Amino acid sequence: MQYDFTEFDNKISEIKNRLTNQLKKVRTGRATPAILDGVQAVNYGVLTPLNQMATVAVEDARTLRVSPFDPSALKDIEKAITDADLGLGVVVDDTGLRLTFPELTGERRQELVKMAKKELEEAKVALRQARDETWKDIQEQESAGHMSQDEKFANKDIMEDKFKKATEDLDNIFTGKEKEILEQ
Repeated sequence: MQYDFTEFDNKISEIKNRLTNQLKKVRTGRATPAILDGVQAVNYGVLTPLNQMATVAVEDARTLRVSPFDPSALKDIEKAITDADLGLGVVVDDTGLRLTFPELTGERRQELVKMAKKELEEAKVALRQARDETWKDIQEQESAGHMSQDEKFANKDIMEDKFKKATEDLDNIFTGKEKEILEQ
């Protein structure tokens, strides 16, 4: 009996997407609105994602413009961005905030690569857990008599191939981000 790898495939896809999204938040010296995705500010007493309180636009290669929908929220947005410690310069003017991305030093680039590597390792741990859960399920199905021992090992080979491919994909995602950080 061929094992249904749909759940395993979904987990792999989820892990890849999560890593990609986490690495988008790692600053590379180039202005990108994605760096503010995790920032939340207090809006009428409730923590609200920044993209629901303001428009974020790229002004030039190293500057973002944040224009709040409600001008009274400007101080809360400024505080949230400052507290997020993203390493950005924040300047407030009459229409919003200007966020500047300072030039990256060699030391800071290495720190960013370490942060990205940490995200990669967390993704690989999640991938190994998904593989272990799938293997356990295959073994349980064999124990219950739903598949023979030969089928169990054939399914294990398929699972390991999927795991190896997913690991390579995660490494490629990281390598792309590492290159982006180091070559800016």
